[in-house]
Amino acid sequence: MAKWVYDFGDGKADGRADMKNLLGGKGANLAEMASIGLPVPPGFTLTTEVCTHFYQNDCQYPKELEQQVEKALNLVESRTGRKFGDSTNPLLVSVRSGARASMPGMMDTVLNLGLNDTTVEALAKKSGDRRFAFDSYRRFVQMYSDVVLGIEINHFEKHLERAKEKRGVKQDCELLPEDLEKLVKSYKAVVQLELGEEFPEDPKAQLWGAVGAVFNSWMNQRAKTYRSLHDIPEWWGTAVNVQAMVFGNMGNDCATGVAFTRDPSTGKNEFYGEFLVNAQGEDVVAGIRTPQELTIRARQSHGSDLPSLEEVMPNIFRELLSVRSQLETHYKDMQDIEFTIQQGKLYMLQTRNGKRTAPAALQIAVDMANEGLITKSQALLSLKPDLIDQLLHPTLDPKAKKEIIAKGLPASPGAAGGKVVFSADEAVRRCKDGEKVILVRIETSPDDIHGLHAAEGVLTTRGGMTSHAAVVARGMGRPCVAGAGSITVDYAAAKLTVGSVTVTEGQILTIDGSKGEVMVGEVPTVPPQLSGSFGTIMQWADEVRDMKEFGAEGIGLVRTEHMFFEGQRIVAMRQMILATDEADRRQALDKLLVMQREDITELFRIMDGNPVTVRLLDPPLHEFIPHTEAEMALVAKAAGVPLDRVRRRAAELQEANPMLGHRGCRLAITYPEICEMQARAIFEAAAEVGRSSKKLPVAEVMVPLVATVEELKLLKGVIEKTADAVKKEQGITFTYKIGTMIELPRAALQAGRLAEMAEFFSFGTNDWTQTTYGLSRDDAGSFLPEYKAKGIVEHDPFVSLDPDGVGELITMAVQRGRSTRPEMKMGICGEHGGDPASIEVCEKIGLDYVSCSLFRVPVARLAAAQSALKTKGEPTKQSSTKKTKPRVQNFGPW
Repeated sequence: MAKWVYDFGDGKADGRADMKNLLGGKGANLAEMASIGLPVPPGFTLTTEVCTHFYQNDCQYPKELEQQVEKALNLVESRTGRKFGDSTNPLLVSVRSGARASMPGMMDTVLNLGLNDTTVEALAKKSGDRRFAFDSYRRFVQMYSDVVLGIEINHFEKHLERAKEKRGVKQDCELLPEDLEKLVKSYKAVVQLELGEEFPEDPKAQLWGAVGAVFNSWMNQRAKTYRSLHDIPEWWGTAVNVQAMVFGNMGNDCATGVAFTRDPSTGKNEFYGEFLVNAQGEDVVAGIRTPQELTIRARQSHGSDLPSLEEVMPNIFRELLSVRSQLETHYKDMQDIEFTIQQGKLYMLQTRNGKRTAPAALQIAVDMANEGLITKSQALLSLKPDLIDQLLHPTLDPKAKKEIIAKGLPASPGAAGGKVVFSADEAVRRCKDGEKVILVRIETSPDDIHGLHAAEGVLTTRGGMTSHAAVVARGMGRPCVAGAGSITVDYAAAKLTVGSVTVTEGQILTIDGSKGEVMVGEVPTVPPQLSGSFGTIMQWADEVRDMKEFGAEGIGLVRTEHMFFEGQRIVAMRQMILATDEADRRQALDKLLVMQREDITELFRIMDGNPVTVRLLDPPLHEFIPHTEAEMALVAKAAGVPLDRVRRRAAELQEANPMLGHRGCRLAITYPEICEMQARAIFEAAAEVGRSSKKLPVAEVMVPLVATVEELKLLKGVIEKTADAVKKEQGITFTYKIGTMIELPRAALQAGRLAEMAEFFSFGTNDWTQTTYGLSRDDAGSFLPEYKAKGIVEHDPFVSLDPDGVGELITMAVQRGRSTRPEMKMGICGEHGGDPASIEVCEKIGLDYVSCSLFRVPVARLAAAQSALKTKGEPTKQSSTKKTKPRVQNFGPW
């Protein structure tokens, strides 16, 4: 028979901490705490498999469930010495949700379940406190009516406020027993009025009603939204925990509280939390009364006159300190705990790994390793690499109020506020005047590069996580929210509209690129702060991964097209595009040669002998030509050509599908003089730096979008001929490599033959994902969220590398390429290089390096270290051989 219910309590448990998938986080940890001898009120857990069955079978439970619940309830009765629904010594229970991932406040809870007109009298007599009994009863009726019966809570709040007004008091706790008895009757009258039926008196009916409500809450709107924001799959389901009630509101020897075993804001090894005497759990977070500090130190530092738990209940405090130590030693992590003190006895109601800020996460990991609680490797594995992003960018002040008007994709981390502008030129103009601006565009193009650089952040209404705006913003370290489709932009009126809100040019917006939120007005930000623990973690990561401190081992991708979008460069580029013959084109290319050579020379000097991979021109030429009449007139004037020629050339360059059109190596084959100019710029830069530097530059020339061996063969000939010419002219020898970007499925199939000529492969996973899935990365954002919600894809494939499709193609290319050239260097470039999950895929495939944008390098270093640890285990000092470790290279819009 299938097991649907797991017991815990009295030092025993059916479950364990590692059974979170089945028991949920709360249920697994309750079982674990009971097993290690902590004082946990007994109870039982209905598994997540019940939830799955519930939704797959038209909200029906498994046939064996009722019998198993009855048996588990009997065990709780025997362990507590109380009986459910008994008229003299009643057992009361709480019913709580508990998914495998923490979802605080997203699902429903019912406390004090089992009370009715009979059991409340028994509770009053047993406790000797009529006020306590009826306070528990009125709380239960209100909570059950809200959660299970679906009655708006404000119906009950009105009656509560009238009762306090009539008594002449302000706090709930000041009401007398008779006031609370009347409230219960008023609450029940509300139920009768709203539903046309009486409040349920049968405790068994109450129990099944609450269980059903918790399972139903898995699909409420706030839970769905939370799951979407935190990538929690719908199919996980939630468990339900039924646990004997303990009461913190039975008198002054009772209390309830929450605590963190370390400070979740700073990571300091200090007990941190709050409690209330004579209260139930929800009172601590409801703000009805001012909570008290746990420790004397905290009370003094906060200037509170209210006594701490250390002073009020010193024996209980010492016991809680012991529990704190026991939990950290057992779980090897900072814990978030809930506790209740009933008549001088401590009970533990929950423990879970505590949420913390990014600085606290690093501090806790370092401190625990130094204290010997965990190893350095465990410290590295305990950290989410994306937390590092929060340390490198400004974040919103968590205490600040914010008015969110729209949500998009969290395309580039960090937060920024500024005056709204709708054009790149306006962004530059206002920036020069000392104003901070947010650039708002329907979508960005390479023409907007100067505005992206000038702006504090960028907001687009179209595009995805790997759109132009997202890629460039990440490379520049600018916050970006992309694909905020609910926003309508009107360039002509210089305004944006979302719902009833209109924001005009010059008004203030704040964006949070880490969460994809757009807010009206200026929301205060907190500047990034790097502590000593950051350096320690990076050092430990480097002991596992062979990387330099806050840097990289080279530049994995120089996008040469980004060198041509500013000032006189764009003018020369447009002259080259508008040229009517090769002679005119070469004349314009001579101007570009000087500019490109200067840039690459500077890169070679900076990298000081580390490899620099320069990609030849990749985007289609139409991206350099504007398409509005006014902009074309400016181009014609700057280039000194008739306007008609600009119009005609723009029309000629227009393509139905530019991503699959005249771009990449196809441009170099059509216009080999472009390839010659770029190769000459690279080699002349190498010669110049080689004369004056001790370390010779390592030039790697990368040919993009190759589909056939013949394409690479032809362009390799052009590059080698240019290299020979430069060596002869300059009278100096330099080394270089010629490789290709593998970003088309056909190239993967031909990798063995391509490796006969290519000296390295760089896998361009952005375009490869597009061509493998047949998806446009700029348009997929309109439907991929629905795919994720329906479980068709687990992650956006443009954010995390698809291991089964694109990953298999990479594996094929690696195997075929290295069968021809065994020591061939291979890695990925593109946005996947900074994604921790993608880095793990690359490690398993056996790539040599990952290349990512500059601001993702620390994230990639930590992720690479974690991947190495997962693959090989913790390194030992006795190891005499080691596998070559993938390096981390950075790329950017140079």
